[in-house]
Amino acid sequence: MSQLPAPSAAALAHSEKLASHIRQQIAAAGGWIGFARYMELALYAPGLGYYSAGATKFGSDGDFTTAPEMSPLFGQTLALQIAAVLPHTAGNILEFGAGSGKLALDILLELERHNSLPQRYYILDLSAELRERQWQTFQQHGLHLLPLVEWIDTLPQQFSGVMLGNEVLDAMPAHLVELGANGWQERGVQDSGNGFAWAARPLSDPALAPICSSLGASAPYLTEISLANRAFMRTLAEHLQQGLILLIDYGFGAGEYYHPQRDQGTLMCHYRHHAHGEPFYLPGLQDITVHVDFSAIAHTALDNGLDLHGYTTQAHFLLNAGIGEILQRFDPNDIRSYLPHTSAAQKLMNPAEMGELFKVIGLSRALDLSLRGFCSGDRSRML
Repeated sequence: MSQLPAPSAAALAHSEKLASHIRQQIAAAGGWIGFARYMELALYAPGLGYYSAGATKFGSDGDFTTAPEMSPLFGQTLALQIAAVLPHTAGNILEFGAGSGKLALDILLELERHNSLPQRYYILDLSAELRERQWQTFQQHGLHLLPLVEWIDTLPQQFSGVMLGNEVLDAMPAHLVELGANGWQERGVQDSGNGFAWAARPLSDPALAPICSSLGASAPYLTEISLANRAFMRTLAEHLQQGLILLIDYGFGAGEYYHPQRDQGTLMCHYRHHAHGEPFYLPGLQDITVHVDFSAIAHTALDNGLDLHGYTTQAHFLLNAGIGEILQRFDPNDIRSYLPHTSAAQKLMNPAEMGELFKVIGLSRALDLSLRGFCSGDRSRML
């Protein structure tokens, strides 16, 4: 890890404070915690975790760049699809994990352009620091839209409108499970006295065993199972009275996710725009993610009464939803203005960039409406 940028003394001290907290949690649990618990603490421990503390996370000064940070084209195109859905519902939008607030701002500005503003734009975010940043984004670039925005701590009991999550599922804690000579075990974390170390134990949650058995894997094999993702979908199904859930993230259907050649899983960390596979490195200063099993998302949704509207790549969704129409607003002869937008569109849709790895899934309740974003390139058969 010596090639990665060195953190400041203050950042190192913060990381050590979180590491000490995690060591205390390991000791209290008898010397071992599952990786899902480690990931939860590293990302969300109050005041200490990556998403709970004050370091910059998004954009060129952070650790990674999301689609909304890259270009307003992403949010503008999503707004075209959202605008078609809102009149068939109570007209609300609810965004999970709104990051810097850039996606919310871009969506609302585009909806305003089409005279299709929602009744309310709710933001549910666990991070007080990110809520503050979101508020500042609107203060600086969309002050007149702030009366529409409301930050909430829990889901409304009943919701009618569009629920939206961009790169939310990948940051939810996941269990690491491995198949070896002793059958399926869970990979977890212990305190080695000189940092954290891997250690395998029997599966900690009864829900893991049937999922592991269904994979048909051959030893040796390591992968992730996100029970948190499944619980999240059950909760959304419980609260969605009418409308659409749009989730955008990187991942695969189960056939690709658990392919025999993907025998080391998808766990990845992001630190200062460097990707690596060491989750014990500088806890609290780096993001920890796993790819999304979209089959689990779809099946959980269907089992809980939701309908599947479509599943496709980000490239297909953006093309279907109208990104080309938005690009036509820019004059090709004005090279200085036109080229940055076309370059961003290429990154959003190029298979070698975000276009193929990122997927969009649409789930709904009581919504008798064809969605433009899934009109071609649908991959629901892969779920």
